[in-house]
Amino acid sequence: MNFSQRSYQKELLDGENIPAKDLYQNLKELAIINTYLGGFAITVHGVSQLVNDKKRNYHIVDIGCGGGDNMIAVAQWAKKNNISVNLTGIDLKKDAIDYAKQNCAAYPNIKFIESDYKLVAFADEADIIMSSLFCHHLNEKQIVECTNWMHKNARIGFVINDLERNKIAYYSIKWLTKFFSSSYLVKNDAAVSVMRGFKKQELNSMLDSCIDLHYKIKWKWAFRYLVIAKKV
Repeated sequence: MNFSQRSYQKELLDGENIPAKDLYQNLKELAIINTYLGGFAITVHGVSQLVNDKKRNYHIVDIGCGGGDNMIAVAQWAKKNNISVNLTGIDLKKDAIDYAKQNCAAYPNIKFIESDYKLVAFADEADIIMSSLFCHHLNEKQIVECTNWMHKNARIGFVINDLERNKIAYYSIKWLTKFFSSSYLVKNDAAVSVMRGFKKQELNSMLDSCIDLHYKIKWKWAFRYLVIAKKV
């Protein structure tokens, strides 16, 4: 394996006509992985760095929201800290939106939009935009488009939580999913997604294309990069 360059191998999850039951199992297992490896906590930490006024309501948008679990994590954190939030999840897949609506049924402050995120304009209505394990599905040109879209549509800033391309992460997740996953999507895509992940200098290069963007990149366990970007 060549870890010096990003892979462009497509994940099965990016294919068409995935049976709903298979997608649901994939989303359930991803939630378990992100819980135990701290993925949701990373997103919450990023959002918390952009929230500085407990007296106001924040509209937080999650692109590529999948099953909605990142929004649940943020909603729980906000409630615990007496912060008022409304959350909107955007995903292209109808089945993902259907699953997320059921998954988030106990949270009336979470709603959903079934759409390509690029077709949604918030007209200064989104305060913070978050993206978790979404950007690695994109090529470099698409990532630049995505970061520019988030920069344009977020009043305060945006958060990216995504994978480091790392040999230890690759073989660890490949072994774990081989023995503990019952989803063919997870078994295939977990290792592929690591190879589609990033080195820090690659993220720097893409983020530097955004004008007037102040950002920080932090390495987080387990083999993640957290980008916290603020508007000037």
